[in-house]
Amino acid sequence: CLFPRESITREIKSLNDIWDFKICHQSNQDEGFKQKWYKTSLRKTGDTIPMPVPSSFNDITQNRTIRDYLGWSWYEKTFYVPQRWFQNYRVVLRFESAHYYSVVYLNGENVMNHTGGHLPFEVDVTKNLLFSNLNRITVALNNTLSYDTIPQGQKSFKHKNDGPYPPGYFTQGTNFDFFNYAGIHRSVLLYAMPLAYIKDITIVTDIKNNTGYVQYIVDTSETSAEPDCNVRVLDRNLLPVITIKGCSNTVSVKNPNLWWPYAMHDDPGYMYTLEVRVAWKNAEDIYNQPFGIRTVNVTKTNFLVNGKPFYFMGFGKHEDSNIRGKGLDLPIIVKDFNLIKWIGANSFRTSHYPYAEEVMNLADEQGIVVIDESPAVGLSSFGDSLLKQHKAILSELIHRDKNHPSVFAWSVANEPQSSKKEADKYFSEVVAHVKELDSTRPVTAAISADYHSDKAGKYLDFVMLNHYYGWYSDVGALDVIEPLLINFMTNAFKVYKKPIMMSEYGADTIAGLHTDPPFIFTEDYQTELMMHHHKAFDVLKSQDFFIGEHIWNFADFLTLQQINRVVGNKKGIFTRERQPKASAKLLRCRYHGLSNRPIIGSIAYCPIQDADF
Repeated sequence: CLFPRESITREIKSLNDIWDFKICHQSNQDEGFKQKWYKTSLRKTGDTIPMPVPSSFNDITQNRTIRDYLGWSWYEKTFYVPQRWFQNYRVVLRFESAHYYSVVYLNGENVMNHTGGHLPFEVDVTKNLLFSNLNRITVALNNTLSYDTIPQGQKSFKHKNDGPYPPGYFTQGTNFDFFNYAGIHRSVLLYAMPLAYIKDITIVTDIKNNTGYVQYIVDTSETSAEPDCNVRVLDRNLLPVITIKGCSNTVSVKNPNLWWPYAMHDDPGYMYTLEVRVAWKNAEDIYNQPFGIRTVNVTKTNFLVNGKPFYFMGFGKHEDSNIRGKGLDLPIIVKDFNLIKWIGANSFRTSHYPYAEEVMNLADEQGIVVIDESPAVGLSSFGDSLLKQHKAILSELIHRDKNHPSVFAWSVANEPQSSKKEADKYFSEVVAHVKELDSTRPVTAAISADYHSDKAGKYLDFVMLNHYYGWYSDVGALDVIEPLLINFMTNAFKVYKKPIMMSEYGADTIAGLHTDPPFIFTEDYQTELMMHHHKAFDVLKSQDFFIGEHIWNFADFLTLQQINRVVGNKKGIFTRERQPKASAKLLRCRYHGLSNRPIIGSIAYCPIQDADF
């Protein structure tokens, strides 16, 4: 499904607002379905509370039950639709993201269900809408995770033998280290388009000599009559570059402005627009698809963009902020991109799930490279039902993000238990599925299993490795980081025989906490740990196969309550409020130095060369 964009033939009505909300009692989880709450106003079923959409529901109230809630929650919103949409338009109801399992009703009728928490889903509701009366949308949402969901989780019940717990008492365990936020996380839209319409657009680009080649395919709703397709390539200023006819073709662009990553070119993130006009006998539809002209390739030792070696500098991130949780937060999104560019980074990984399309669009425009990751984090089992769902989610992800030039690679998993025997066949099928859907981008995954026993890496085009020297291994021993890390990466390359990058390293750090000599959890320890890693990275970088460094994490984020987490994971270079720790200014020196760019503006902390740490 194409990202909703307005044109002279398409119109969008946002349903983002304050909705009515309620949860079910843990002992009666099916009450909403049994009593058919979707058939009447939710307020008539009992007390409701106001809930902003988009947002996670967890941090909106002062109620601990809602913060930690697991199970069915219910949302409701009433709205009108324009009379002009009647008869002349196809109207689609679209959710950009809701976590995790969604059952959607419109005017009391079930119109769609969806499994998965991070990707859009939509349905044609033209016949379900009331064009002369008030409409009511009701959503039942369940955030329970299991071994058959992606991501995985487990529901553990307490029994009499465990102690005097309340009847039915249980806990939700997860295979990941971030808070299991839930709710309608992104925008809800009504999207009107002509009855005959453009269904999909696929763009693939190539470069030969000084010519860019833009291969496009336009898929339309009408198959009985051949449509008239008129296509224009527009430059950044929306001025025409070339005009061509046909619903599928290859366009040649002489001396194109290539899409380059930030810090690799004076004009990064150059975007063209493919203006598509499709006409039938009695209808016309127009859609404008942004795209960039670039190539990505992986050799035995390098990652290439437009034929030139590319070195990943950046972060693993999270969609996480105060109060909103994982809810769409446009100020935070823009602030994060400003911080990414301020620090001199060129890339990030969407750890550990697909991010909002607004993030992807901004990455395109800003020239920030994205490793696009599926929500398959911490997989501990590899059964057929999980494989089926994993493939389905990857299909949704690739279909959504295939036209983004910022997406350089698909990451199929983070830290799976890939030493298990059954992981071999599982990842062979997962990677083959991705390659079948998109042969133009490399496939990767973040591996934490021992490289001697890992079963996934051999199927990947390049390997991301997560390892925490000085933290989860040899904690406090800063002086052993360099030799251990160099040895680890060098031997991993001998096994994998393909490019490798560091996708996670770091240390939890409480902002404002200092000791000298450094002690764990202090800003001093985090910065010194980073300096030792950077010295090792410089050695590895000279050996060609090492293609990048992503620190964990961009900013502090909330996790489940654990005795080793002080209100969340504190490995951020920035606090959760996006204020820099000392490490941010050290990293600013590092990344600007790697790209040979002058540091302009506020200070950076640059270590003295060859210092004895």
